[in-house]
Amino acid sequence: MKKLSWLMSVIQIKNKVSNFWRPELLASPNIPKPLHGVNPRTILGKTWWDYERQTAYAKHDYRCWACGVPKQNADYYQWLEAHEDYNINYEIGKIELKEIVALCHSCHSFIHNGRLYTIYKEGQVDKDRVMHILEHGFDICQRNNVKPYYGAYVTWFMICGMDVDDAIKKAKLYGWFPTIEASWDKWHLVIEGKEYYSPFKDLNEWQKYWA
Repeated sequence: MKKLSWLMSVIQIKNKVSNFWRPELLASPNIPKPLHGVNPRTILGKTWWDYERQTAYAKHDYRCWACGVPKQNADYYQWLEAHEDYNINYEIGKIELKEIVALCHSCHSFIHNGRLYTIYKEGQVDKDRVMHILEHGFDICQRNNVKPYYGAYVTWFMICGMDVDDAIKKAKLYGWFPTIEASWDKWHLVIEGKEYYSPFKDLNEWQKYWA
């Protein structure tokens, strides 16, 4: 009887752990350029951000929400990183915060693949590390029937030496991408009913700031 009770407890614990895994988080898209730098952590402040991220870390026993790895077993850094998960309406250019989630460094970097490519070009990380992070994300997606955002494939192909136009074209054969996208001036973030628009009037201004 005790053995059966112990077995049931183990099963319940395993179910509790496995049920929170959300590999679909790895299909999160890149934030549209008009809203780069416009985010809840900046608008609502450090106190709000620290509370939300610490709550997310603890919610699932300090495991990555996307791959399930305990933070002490994660690659590269033995900590979790907070990520803003959004509902994005590409047709009208509207972004709304769903929740703050906790990710290991590899899963977080897979989602922010544009930044991953940038720090690679700047020499902050080497090719092996970038490829390993991308392989980690692709593997989880494949095993869970999740179609990644095409930006991850763009980064992969460019790391392999393909020029950007060809990389984008090929990436769209493998990953999902928005077929309709709002004009620059329509994009806005909604927080607590208030709308926040791009600080850049157009792509040229954005390029000058981020160059």
